[in-house]
Amino acid sequence: MPPPESKRRDFRNFFQSVGYAIDGFWAALKHEPSFREDLIFVAILTPLAVILPVNAVSTAVMIASLFLIVIAELLNSAIEWTIDDISLEKRPFAKRAKDMGSAAVFIAYINCIVVWGVILYSNWNRIATLEFLKWPPPFLP
Repeated sequence: MPPPESKRRDFRNFFQSVGYAIDGFWAALKHEPSFREDLIFVAILTPLAVILPVNAVSTAVMIASLFLIVIAELLNSAIEWTIDDISLEKRPFAKRAKDMGSAAVFIAYINCIVVWGVILYSNWNRIATLEFLKWPPPFLP
């Protein structure tokens, strides 16, 4: 058997890949209610992560934990759509694959809760004062 042809990698392929990614994002947005709910969750909590009085690394980890949920949901949706495209009849391995995808999303949510909980708990003395919500902030003249 001859070796498979290697894919040509150039900027045209890069832009095609970006186009496919955008198409996938819009398909998930259009056809997946769970994905839309996850995006709302991320849209609400991302600004909160930015304004909370925690260091930049903590903010980045909080936002990354939110985006991990979206990534897991996209992969779960891809698994479900692929299995449904192959066959809609009930098969134990198909159910197992779908359940594993759902478990990945569930674990991503647990990860997010734990990350946020640890960061909020360790910074609670600064958060509880609500000092960061006062206007103008102290760094403005």
